Amino acid sequence: MLFVTIVLDGVGIGEQPDATAYGDHGSDTLGHVLAVERPNLPNLERMGLGRIRPLEGVTAVSDPTASFGKMTERSAGKDSTIGHWELAGLCLSNPFPTYPGGFPAEVIDAFCERADYERVLGNRAESGTSIIDNFGREHLETGIPIVYTSADSVFQIAAHVDVISVEKLYELCQFVRDEICVDAHGVGRVIARPFQGTEGSFQRLSNKRKDFSRMPESRTLQTALYAKGITTVSVGKVADLFGGEGFARSTKTTSNSDGIEVTIREIARAQDEDAKTFIWVNLIDFDQEFGHRNNAAGFANSLEEFDRALPAILSALPRGSRLVLTADHGNDPTTPSTDHSREYVPLLYYGSGASVDLGTRATFADHAATVADYFQVSFASEGTSFEPSSI
Repeated sequence: MLFVTIVLDGVGIGEQPDATAYGDHGSDTLGHVLAVERPNLPNLERMGLGRIRPLEGVTAVSDPTASFGKMTERSAGKDSTIGHWELAGLCLSNPFPTYPGGFPAEVIDAFCERADYERVLGNRAESGTSIIDNFGREHLETGIPIVYTSADSVFQIAAHVDVISVEKLYELCQFVRDEICVDAHGVGRVIARPFQGTEGSFQRLSNKRKDFSRMPESRTLQTALYAKGITTVSVGKVADLFGGEGFARSTKTTSNSDGIEVTIREIARAQDEDAKTFIWVNLIDFDQEFGHRNNAAGFANSLEEFDRALPAILSALPRGSRLVLTADHGNDPTTPSTDHSREYVPLLYYGSGASVDLGTRATFADHAATVADYFQVSFASEGTSFEPSSI
C-alpha cells in the first residue's frame, strides 16, 4: 500500500469567503496566473484540473483520470505550518503571531541578553535576499546577527558563515525556540539562514537552512500512521513544519525538480521494500521563488515544469496506490501583496477508481481522514474521508 501527497506550495485556487478578513479580497493564484501567463498544463487538465472550476486555458474534460474538488482552510491563518497541520488533521482556532512591524522590545531584549549582543540588525519584515543585501556589510563589520521576519509567523536569524558558524547559528535558533518565542510569542518557526559571499554577491545557503518548528499540540496523521508500522516519509520541508515528529525519514530538497526526483526514488524504494508507505511532499518553488516575489511568469513556468513531470510520477505509482495533489494556501503573484493569500486549495485524487466530483470540502483535515482511511488506521480528526469506500 502506498499513498503519496504532493503539496504545491502556494498554489491556491480562488479566495475563500473569509478572504477579506485576511486582506486577500480578489486573490486567485491559479486563476490569475493562468489568465495572465497561459501556461500549458495538459497532464493536470487530463486529471481534472478544469473540472474543479472554470480556468482560462484549461479544458473541463469529460472523463478526467482523477477525482476532483477543492478544500477550505478552516484554521485561523494562512501560513505553511497551519496549512500543513490542518492537512495532518489539526484545526487551529487561533493564528500564530505575526510581526509586520518587527518584533517588540521584550522579544529583542530577551534575545540580546541571552545571546550577549548589544543589539540586532534589521528587526523588520523583509525578504531574505533583501535583508542580507541591506545589512550584510554591517553584519560583516560588527558581527551582530541579522534578525527579521516575514508575512509568515517566523523568527529568522541570518548570519554569514565566516562571522557566525553554522553550528553557532543553530544554537542561537534553538534557544530562541525554547526560551524566547514561547507562549504569546510562540511563532510557527524559528529559522536559521546562513549565507556566504561578499557584498553585492551574498548567497543564502539553502542546504544549511534549518527550521525549528513549534510542536503540534495534539496527535498528527503521520504520528498515527507511524505508530501502526507504516513508513512515513517527508520530502522537502514537510517534516520541518512538525519538528520532525512522526516521520521515519526525511529528505530536504533544493528545488521542485529535486523534490520530484526524490519522490520518484521514494516510490521505487517503497516498492522494493514492499512496505506500507506514506510519502508527503512539499514543492516549494511556486511559493518561495515566485509567489513571494510577484513573478507570475516564473510561477507559470514552474507549473509547466511540474505538469511535464506528472507522467513520470503517475507511471511510477504501483497498482492500488493513491496520489493527492493539493496546496497549503495561496500566494497570488499578480496582486500587489507578496504575502500568502487566504484561498481554497485544489484537490485531485488519483488511483481511487472512477472519477468523482468531490465538491468543496469543509476542511483540509479531509486529507488526513482519507489517508488514515486508506491505510485502515484509526485517527480522530475533524475531517471526512473522500476515499470511495467512505463516500
